[in-house]
Amino acid sequence: MLTQAEEKVKSRLLKYLSRDKTGIRHAVLSLFLTNNTFTTQEIYHHLSESQFEITYRGVSAMVGLMNTRLGILSINVSGDHNKYSLKYDHMGIVQGVITET
Repeated sequence: MLTQAEEKVKSRLLKYLSRDKTGIRHAVLSLFLTNNTFTTQEIYHHLSESQFEITYRGVSAMVGLMNTRLGILSINVSGDHNKYSLKYDHMGIVQGVITET
């Protein structure tokens, strides 16, 4: 049973993914489910290798939105580049939504 806060995250995530026409948002979330941290450059490189047509700025905007609007990412700003990771508390929710959609 999900808490009320978890239900809100799930609802926002489902709405966000409902507008994913190319599968790129699913790909990024699946990448984060590997429990690693990534820079925007690493995410961009992964998506480019996966044949997605996206700019570096597009990746930056997508990750920023996942961080601010969805609230599912943690950000580490201590180094030269921001490093993003999926918040541990949201892994189950993200995994469930990715499987559903």
